[in-house]
Amino acid sequence: MIGVFVFNTAIMLLAVVTHYELLIRLTRFLQEFKLRHRSRILLGVCVALVAHVVEVWLFAVAYYVMEHFLGWGYLDGVSGHLLEYGYFSFTTYTTLGFGDISPVGEMRYLTGIEALIGLVLVTWTASYLFIEMQRYWNKD
Repeated sequence: MIGVFVFNTAIMLLAVVTHYELLIRLTRFLQEFKLRHRSRILLGVCVALVAHVVEVWLFAVAYYVMEHFLGWGYLDGVSGHLLEYGYFSFTTYTTLGFGDISPVGEMRYLTGIEALIGLVLVTWTASYLFIEMQRYWNKD
């Protein structure tokens, strides 16, 4: 059980650090280059989407590793293709949760963590983009 806790914590921290690094690098880039407001927002949205996709796939690979290498459960309704783990991860990260795939065993804990992380990181992105939009709202 301690192994599951350490693994889940590592995945959680990796997702948060990934998000932070992409947002901080975006901020530095936007400060260095003088872009029009619309371009800044479009770039911000694109970088944020890339960050979220990377984070979703981080969790998808974690599910795959948990099932195929660590034996910590499985996803009921998945035939074993990595794309199916990605699909499950997208629905969990966005808290959409269709229910067509269900985690079994220790893998269930990571799904709860992913839903919480997704909620927090999407909110963080929305706050970041809102502040960026407010900064230059009436300049263009």
